[in-house]
Amino acid sequence: MTILIFSGKAFDGKRFHKDARLKVDSDSGRILEFGERGSVEEPRGAKKIGVEGGTFMPGLIDAHVHFYSSKGAGVNEWASVPDTLAVLRGAGDLLKLLRAGFTAVRELGTKGGVHLAQAVAEGDIEGPEVVSCARALAQTGGDDDPPAFPLEVAQQLASYTYFCDGPWECRRAVRKVARDGGRVVKFYASGAFSRGAKVKPNFTEEETRAIVDESKRLGLKVAAHAYGEEAIGRAVGCGVDSIEHGLGITPRLASEMKRKGIRYVPTLVTYANPAYKNRYNEMVKRHLSDDMLIAKERGAEVVMGSDIVGDGARPHGRNFEEIVEEARFLGNREALVAATSRAADCLGLEKAGSLRRGYRADVVVVRGDPERDIQSLAPEKVVHVMKSGKLV
Repeated sequence: MTILIFSGKAFDGKRFHKDARLKVDSDSGRILEFGERGSVEEPRGAKKIGVEGGTFMPGLIDAHVHFYSSKGAGVNEWASVPDTLAVLRGAGDLLKLLRAGFTAVRELGTKGGVHLAQAVAEGDIEGPEVVSCARALAQTGGDDDPPAFPLEVAQQLASYTYFCDGPWECRRAVRKVARDGGRVVKFYASGAFSRGAKVKPNFTEEETRAIVDESKRLGLKVAAHAYGEEAIGRAVGCGVDSIEHGLGITPRLASEMKRKGIRYVPTLVTYANPAYKNRYNEMVKRHLSDDMLIAKERGAEVVMGSDIVGDGARPHGRNFEEIVEEARFLGNREALVAATSRAADCLGLEKAGSLRRGYRADVVVVRGDPERDIQSLAPEKVVHVMKSGKLV
């Protein structure tokens, strides 16, 4: 048995500890003990890990990413990248994420995403655990249907999406996601801004209910890309597990999300990005201010998700900036909860996201104190990353 001891200030997934110890069995990849200094036995010969003035915590989790792997930005660029090239570039992005302290991510539409997940799981490439949707679900003519190409060509190029119309096609698409090895179903309850400033709902209520019902029947969680009160309301009413983006959330909907346990993944850093061409849209400006205040006031639980896609405008590697954005509204501790224990629950990861006996030994050590300075999570301040008991 190879024992490692982490020492110093700690965040356990819920709260901070001034001087704590974490005992890890590197062979099993599990946490043996966690507690305050003096409460954890430190055997002779154990390897000790820490950094003066540093903090250790569970590995970070990004609940909303893509690996579109294009040099340009936008749906036409993403669709045009060959599948093989997208996967090869995606493998490089996964390594960047792991080195930046992310030990799990949820990808919600990527060419070959489920195969990236498989390659990580089988040890062929290094990266965080990938919870893949295999392909997203969209309606014909919806947000993920690139308009620059003829219909058949467009939907063939957009090989990170299944297009479905009508409740039975929607059910079949969910079954295809399950067949492909997807662990979550992601669907476009609305468009975004790719077809102009006005956002329109996608999928009828009958179609939405079919997607959610079939997903639950197969034991899969459901994530809804939703802009606007109508789309969010329909997704919440049908019982999805998370609202992605959620521009235009209302107090009533936030309260309903709290009541139903539906998580809110606001992806703030995408809209705050200076390269985002719709950042002056009124809906976007409201999202970067009022929406988060509404969610906080009504108790809707926020989960960290960046919507970083790995293209020329939103490259992977600094996904922690979503935690920084959320901390402006939630405070540093709550933003870290959103990026660890709550994110693990949102993704359905068992015994992950917290420093507790029997949990996965996914640990990151940073130089600094994120309780006081959330910028301590920046990649250049990450000193050690452990995934399943193995130091990266």
